[in-house]
Amino acid sequence: MSDEHGGAIETLERRIDQLRRALRRAAAGGDRTLARALRGDLREAEQAWDEALAALESRCEPSAPAPRVASMLSIREQVHHALTLLTVPAAPKLIIAVHEAFFPGELVAARLTSLRRDEERSFRVAPFGRPYYLGPALAADLLSPARGLLAISTWPLAARIVGPLSPRVDFLISAIRVAKRIAALPIVEGAASRLLWRFAASIPGAGTGAVYPAKVIEAAEAELAVHAESDSAHRLAAAERAREVLDDTESLFGARLSSPRISHGSSRRTA
Repeated sequence: MSDEHGGAIETLERRIDQLRRALRRAAAGGDRTLARALRGDLREAEQAWDEALAALESRCEPSAPAPRVASMLSIREQVHHALTLLTVPAAPKLIIAVHEAFFPGELVAARLTSLRRDEERSFRVAPFGRPYYLGPALAADLLSPARGLLAISTWPLAARIVGPLSPRVDFLISAIRVAKRIAALPIVEGAASRLLWRFAASIPGAGTGAVYPAKVIEAAEAELAVHAESDSAHRLAAAERAREVLDDTESLFGARLSSPRISHGSSRRTA
């Protein structure tokens, strides 16, 4: 790390820490005008940090970097590996970031667009013909597909359901899983380093000063303890309801909103 870029990054990190503390105070005090201004300043500082880190990486990279090794796995296998690491439903952007940080080959966002439809089509043609399927998480209220979140069919039903607290809970779980994986790496750099920092930036106490995996884990676990029990209860209740009203296909790919069994709450238990 050059002294020039390293010093700029450290200055920005201190600035970001100060802004986060000020934003928490403004939010706690009910000063919405100040909080809105501080959020804008925080976004600008975080963007500047990203740009400074990118500049540092470009200076440290060789002039002709080696291309990424191509993966011999299918796209569904690549997504399965990333989700297995996370253990919770995730958006394509996070799946791609995790794949880039820890797995070989390139995972292209455009190829994930039709993946869920292809998986559902395959299931309808030959139910349970594959060891696993990649489908959407299910919204706890209507048991319909949760927009933009992928999950693995072999996970417990409650783990594939998302309620009001689930996005934050799953974010914290993802942060812990990623940080533990990074802690096991001999060298942390590039995509893995950026991924760790982006998790840390959104967890109080994790992004103060230098960012380390252990620090992210500790801060994420502390916040997770606050939300986990309530979120689990909500998911378990929704899962029990889903078992009563969803058929096999719907339990994997979500209910249609027009389904009379969903809207009228009639009972149907899957095998």
